[in-house]
Amino acid sequence: MSTAKLKFIRVSPNKARLVAREVQGMNAEHALAALEFMPNKAAGIISKVIASAVANGDFEPEEVTITSCRVDKAAVMKRWRPRARGTATRILKPTAHIFVEVTDAASIAEATEVKAEKKVSPKKTEKKVEAKKPEAKKAEATPASDAKGDDLTKIKGIGKVYQSKLNGEGINTFADVANMSEEQIATMEEKYSFKGDFMDSIADAKNFVNGKDA
Repeated sequence: MSTAKLKFIRVSPNKARLVAREVQGMNAEHALAALEFMPNKAAGIISKVIASAVANGDFEPEEVTITSCRVDKAAVMKRWRPRARGTATRILKPTAHIFVEVTDAASIAEATEVKAEKKVSPKKTEKKVEAKKPEAKKAEATPASDAKGDDLTKIKGIGKVYQSKLNGEGINTFADVANMSEEQIATMEEKYSFKGDFMDSIADAKNFVNGKDA
């Protein structure tokens, strides 16, 4: 691969780009032959830059391809033209930078092989497998969320906050509260602060259970 650059050429960038688009991707020998018969001013300039890029890499024109032919905007010269009644009109004279890159067939083949290896990479397959795992967890979690217990806030001394704490310990119904052992009560009192006597709440839960049985 070799490059050549020509700066501050007195040509419009827009007009030069029309020629640059035509030769980009062509074989250098074919491009030089085509530019020779183009009437555009930019054609002769771009032809010289292509020939310079080929010579910089010690290539022959038939051996290389023009991989990049870019025209960038450069400084704009400003001039004035006198007009009627003492006025003046501004004249803009644009300049351009021309950049050409040529590559031989061997380098192009290596670049295509590297791109093919990047497309078939094992890392992408691993990411797809990992992305499917959260979906399985959601599917397993949905049946548990459907299970509903009693409204424990009806029990004396238990509010919404403490109900969520009881549900976290696996206590979801009035019967669960009524059948709590002394060890469970002790662990609940150690973990969470409870306002009042928890035994009163258990007695109230037993009343709910007896009312249901009746």
